[in-house]
Amino acid sequence: MAEANTSSVTEFILAGLTDQPELQIPLFFLFLCFYMVTVVGNLGLITLIGLNSHLHIPMYFFLFNLSFIDFSFSAAIVPKMLTSFISEKNFISYAECMTQLFFFCFFVFSESFILSAMAYDRYVAICKPLVYTVTMSPQVCLLLLLGVYGMGVFGAMAHSGNIVFLTFCGDNLVNHYMCDIIPLLELSCNSSYVNLLVVFIVVTIGIGVPIVAIFISYGFILSSIFHISSTEGRSKALSTCSSHILAVSLFFGSGAFMYLKPPSILPLDQGKVSSLFYTIVVPMFNPLIYSLRNKDVKFALKKTLDRITLS
Repeated sequence: MAEANTSSVTEFILAGLTDQPELQIPLFFLFLCFYMVTVVGNLGLITLIGLNSHLHIPMYFFLFNLSFIDFSFSAAIVPKMLTSFISEKNFISYAECMTQLFFFCFFVFSESFILSAMAYDRYVAICKPLVYTVTMSPQVCLLLLLGVYGMGVFGAMAHSGNIVFLTFCGDNLVNHYMCDIIPLLELSCNSSYVNLLVVFIVVTIGIGVPIVAIFISYGFILSSIFHISSTEGRSKALSTCSSHILAVSLFFGSGAFMYLKPPSILPLDQGKVSSLFYTIVVPMFNPLIYSLRNKDVKFALKKTLDRITLS
């Protein structure tokens, strides 16, 4: 409870995305549609990968987990956000706020590291195809996945611990549509430079380490592609990476823009718009990015639909 943290605030009010009444209902239906696409897309991809044995390979093992992360990430944020559009005041208890913050951080970190694991998978597939099945064995994939979720727990514990020990003693209006780190720090009456430094260090680890791993992987991938003599071979190799590059650009671009800058550069209202990209847009677009241009997924969808039709 809040009393355990010497805080007089037992609940917060989420300000939401906008305070303009005429926009509330249109935005509610817009983001409800986004959420439905996210749920159907990610659960659909999870189901397709689970039901089709030819997709039981490392690439789709990681894609399965990316879809699970995106679905869960969206479920932790969007329902409460939708409430802010249709209620006069969107209350959230202290415990619920800290829980949402924990899972928000967990899924953000997990997504960062699953994207780096997918980059490593593409590196092995393109640069070391002869030893791919040995290098990306089920045991290795499982260890990589444990590392992904382990870093998710680290990020969630570090950020939540940084906020839990703060005192909130007065204004309880969180200028955001969710319990995010920076708005809570600004609301606290005893946050210090050290708290901001912890945020910067932890976010740098969560974004910096995966980005370095991804850049190194793609450095080797591009080097190998340039050594492929045929244009068709180069085009095929690049096409296997294009979906991943787009997903990485969307996620890390919006995340870095939101957190790796001084608060004075980007006002919180603009920061809310920026955070929409990695909380709403990225989970919605990832299943579309990975399925619309993927022959294996299209074939699996056709096969599954045929199976349903015939049964």
